[in-house]
Amino acid sequence: MAEETLVIKAKKYKEESVIISARIPKDMLGDIDMISKETGRTRNEIITRLLDFGLKHTEIIED
Repeated sequence: MAEETLVIKAKKYKEESVIISARIPKDMLGDIDMISKETGRTRNEIITRLLDFGLKHTEIIED
């Protein structure tokens, strides 16, 4: 099975932003920081794009 790849394209969100708090594993934060460093984008922007991708590719299955 082929894995999907997250392609990061420039896009500016125009909606008002809100502050949230979430607990994530330290090694996951390390991966996010690595992507941030390699792409020159902020940690916040990477997390927002990852969440956006996940939401667009989520399928809810009823029992």
